[in-house]
Amino acid sequence: MRRAFLSLPAALTGVVLLGACGPLEAGAPGAGRAQRQGPACRDAVAPSGAPVSSASPASPAESTGAEGDGVRAVVVDGCPAFEVTNEAARSFTYTVTYQVLTTGGVARAGTERTVATVGPGRTVRRTVDPGASATGADGGARLKIVKVRSVPAAEAPAETGPCPSSGVRVYADDGDAAMGLRVVGLHLANCGTRAYRLDGYPSVRLLDERHTAVAGVRVLHGGASIATGTGADALPRPSVLEPGESARATLVWRNTTGLGSEPVDAPYVRVVAKPGAPAVTVTPELDLGTTGKLGVGAWQKDEASRAPR
Repeated sequence: MRRAFLSLPAALTGVVLLGACGPLEAGAPGAGRAQRQGPACRDAVAPSGAPVSSASPASPAESTGAEGDGVRAVVVDGCPAFEVTNEAARSFTYTVTYQVLTTGGVARAGTERTVATVGPGRTVRRTVDPGASATGADGGARLKIVKVRSVPAAEAPAETGPCPSSGVRVYADDGDAAMGLRVVGLHLANCGTRAYRLDGYPSVRLLDERHTAVAGVRVLHGGASIATGTGADALPRPSVLEPGESARATLVWRNTTGLGSEPVDAPYVRVVAKPGAPAVTVTPELDLGTTGKLGVGAWQKDEASRAPR
């Protein structure tokens, strides 16, 4: 079973009514359903301190409920879109999860879109084309912003694409969940040209939605105190990853919630693979309940697969 995403705070969740791209003339064939005419929807990027360039300015969405974390829903030339504005002092990479719904409220499959390396003071626009199958009987569609996550661009995970300057990729998988038990894999792939040595446990730091360190959670080596048979119980041992080889460590926790305490959520985990390695911030969405502990397994070489170069 795959883990369900955590629910988003109200400030980051909303539904906006959006017209399909391009005008639809009254009485024309197909009136009452969406037809796209005119120029195609386009993405736009603004230089620092300047508005987003576009043939037509963006109009705010009818609902402001979709705004949050520098992301807002807009309409440009009749096209639904969202804008990401970085008000921080360093570059961030944003991941926006949204759904397109028919006017009858039927949700289409969720879509996750990453907007990489948005510099300080910059605004980036990404269009959302609902497509004919997602429109309602009146030619409209609704865009629901489900979740917004952001990590420092210098610490963004790189599962694919060019090999990072460190020579390794570090990223988290989607994990598994069953009966309140959560298991997420941390993966390290040697995409460089030199051998990479590992020995021990990754160092992890839990961060909340505002990227503030989460207090009151014990980080334990191994997962036996939480559950057995998760893959987090093996003792650490030295290993050498040749180019193309990979390793895995495991995060284990339960989301049990007891009375008298507030549940703890930590969407971000800052991972340092070994002493001196650059940090990578992943988003495993830790819903720790009131358990107050997280198990971290040692790095184990993946003997069965080879990482892409």
